[in-house]
Amino acid sequence: MSLFPAETALLAQKIVTDFTQRGHMLSTAESCTGGLIAGALTDISGSSAVVDRGFVTYTNDAKMEMLGVTAATLEAYGAVSRQTALQMAHGALFRSKAEFSVAVTGIAGPGGGTSEKPVGLVHLAAQRRSGRIIHRQMLYGDIGRDNVRLATVRTALEMLLELSQAV
Repeated sequence: MSLFPAETALLAQKIVTDFTQRGHMLSTAESCTGGLIAGALTDISGSSAVVDRGFVTYTNDAKMEMLGVTAATLEAYGAVSRQTALQMAHGALFRSKAEFSVAVTGIAGPGGGTSEKPVGLVHLAAQRRSGRIIHRQMLYGDIGRDNVRLATVRTALEMLLELSQAV
C-alpha cells in the first residue's frame, strides 16, 4: 500500500519502470513539497535504479548553497518564481549523476501568500541534461496545505514523464 493517492502512485510506478528500462536516473529539488516527490518515487520497489538523489531546499540559503540559485535571482524574483525553479532544476541536474531533474517551489499555505503570490502558487521546472526544459506555473488555489503539496507531486511526476518521452 502506498502512502500516496493511487493516481500519484501509478505515475511514480510508471516513471520507475520506464526510467529503469531506459537506464535513466533523476534528481529532485524540492521546497514546498519537502521531499514528497522523492518520497513518492522511493515508495516504489526498485527505485534505487532511478533516483540518484533529492535536495530539500526549504530556505533561500539552502537553495543557494545546495543548488547554486543566485542571490540576485532570489532578490529580483523571489523564491517562488519561474527563475528560481529553473535554477533549482539546473542545480539538481548538475550536482548529480542524473539525466533528468525536477524542481518545485511554491506557497502551500495556509499562510505566506500575498496578492502577487497567493497561497497555492507553485512553479515547477523539469530539465533534461540534453538541455530540454519544461516550466509550469500552477495556481492550485487555497485548497489546503496537504492538497497543494500532493497536487504538486502529481504535476512534477507528470512533467518528468512528459520530458522523458519527448524527442
